[in-house]
Amino acid sequence: MIKKVSVNTIKKKKINNEKITALTAYDYSTGMCLDEAGIDIILVGDSLAMVALGYPTTHAVGVDEMYIFTKAVAKGVNRAMVITDMPFMSYGVSVENAMENFAKMIKVGANAVKLEGCNDYILQIIERCNNTGIPVLGHLGFTPQFLNTIGGYNIQGKTLETTELILKRAKQLQDAGVFAIVLEMVPEESAKYITENLEVPTIGIGAGKYCSGQILVSDDLFGKYSDFTPKFARKYADIRSVMKDAVTNYINDVKNSAFPAENEVFKLSEEELNKLMGEINC
Repeated sequence: MIKKVSVNTIKKKKINNEKITALTAYDYSTGMCLDEAGIDIILVGDSLAMVALGYPTTHAVGVDEMYIFTKAVAKGVNRAMVITDMPFMSYGVSVENAMENFAKMIKVGANAVKLEGCNDYILQIIERCNNTGIPVLGHLGFTPQFLNTIGGYNIQGKTLETTELILKRAKQLQDAGVFAIVLEMVPEESAKYITENLEVPTIGIGAGKYCSGQILVSDDLFGKYSDFTPKFARKYADIRSVMKDAVTNYINDVKNSAFPAENEVFKLSEEELNKLMGEINC
């Protein structure tokens, strides 16, 4: 029987000094591939707004899209923990509305939800989630949903004062009940300090090697998305070039009648062919 990664699994990894691995996925086959490879966490990220749907920011994606993509990914995953990245304003209207949106994701296969930021309202939501059985992954540092108020893609925690502020907020999230916290675009030294002063694990994205684990957008890792490549993203493959080459070869084969080949078509038996020709001639 496959043992499912749970919140306890993630927490124990920090205690045992084992790194947590996480990647994004937006469809059934990618979710299955990551799961079979042994990834711990699969995040159905709101980054799909940009890499899957072509929007300029993550703001454009909504609950309905996240619902569809979460459902698809969850169907392909048996072991990894599936987390839905709750999109912009899906939990900003009211606690009741937020809980309804979270419940939709859990019902179609998510094991947890991810929320950005920390304020009294967010803390209230997290506590409500814990009381109703919905695990929450926090997110601090650069928070894309706050892009307009932050003023751009700016590194967070570059001074002692701002690092202490992130740590303060992280502890508030921890006390409210998150099982882990994503730290995005935080200097490595600051992320190390924050991680060492928390009980819950941190998962870094552009936050250095001292976090409890790492997460990347899969399309960056695969070399599939080319509009923008973050400094912190390592390209482990060049799938875009492989795909383009495959399509070019396909086009050429079709134009030259090299596709389909004899072993790629269906043939009538001699009896079926004779019958068909007889009917046509009639």
